Amino acid sequence: MSVRSVILGTGSALPARRVSNAELAQTVDTSDEWIVERTGIRFRHIAGSDETTATLATDAAKAALAAAGLNAADIDLIVLATATPDQTFPATATKVQAALGTGDCVAFDVAAVCSGFLYALQVADSMIRAGAHTRALVIGAETFSRLLDWEDRATCVLFGDGAGAIVLAAEENGDRGVLATRLHADGRHNELLYVDGGPSTTGTVGKLRMKGREVFRHAVVNLAAVMGESLGVAGLTAEDVDWVVPHQANARILDATARKLGLPPEKVIVTVDQHANTSAASVPLALDAGVRDGRVKRGDLLVLEAMGGGFTWGAAVVRY
Repeated sequence: MSVRSVILGTGSALPARRVSNAELAQTVDTSDEWIVERTGIRFRHIAGSDETTATLATDAAKAALAAAGLNAADIDLIVLATATPDQTFPATATKVQAALGTGDCVAFDVAAVCSGFLYALQVADSMIRAGAHTRALVIGAETFSRLLDWEDRATCVLFGDGAGAIVLAAEENGDRGVLATRLHADGRHNELLYVDGGPSTTGTVGKLRMKGREVFRHAVVNLAAVMGESLGVAGLTAEDVDWVVPHQANARILDATARKLGLPPEKVIVTVDQHANTSAASVPLALDAGVRDGRVKRGDLLVLEAMGGGFTWGAAVVRY
């Protein structure tokens, strides 16, 4: 008997406030043309005072549960990926647990920035295949707007807030589910993408800092490599892929990565124009968009990929 982790449902949540490039240009030294040309971003959602990482994560989780036809009480594991927790502790996952009313289940956060959802997926998949749990909520949720330096036009235009979630469940002897995951990290590149604060260093939250050109170069190389690596582990090739569901950082990175792997752009799900970079939320947000508009169908082969600060990066091959 073999057990795989199968995606039963997807969900997402976005803050009520939607900010266009033109609106942003009223307070930041930038323009719609400048942002679109360099990033492909046209809109982003910004959390209001009553919206937090936990509230967005809870709404996304509820949508995923509804899509899966399950209740909160059916969940015995919550893994939440975020770089913007509601509090230093406890884990934001426990706030989601309380809000959903799941009862006594394992709940914890994973911190791997933009790769966080891939890290959380592998953790939950491993725990399900080990027999420790049967149904999990895997969530990526962020309020990155609260880390931004709004006077730094090179970074503040790139990010937005949101949450995405999936319900992952054990299935015996099936041909769908998580087929392979591969994760990497290289802490030598800390200074290329980081936040200049923290409880044990400055005692402050800090602001996001990034050297965009260097990050771009590493992203294209690392993402193409890890996608090829994960497909190889699954015994598949790029020709087998129906959809790439990438981290939505920059339209240029999406295009360059697809070309490097020999994939046509029509196979790449793109939401960066509508959501901007939502860090750990971007992969599940894109997946939910593809599922709900009918592009992603049962039986499709998906490759999920992301890279973020650290650097961390990873990919997963999933038969949806």
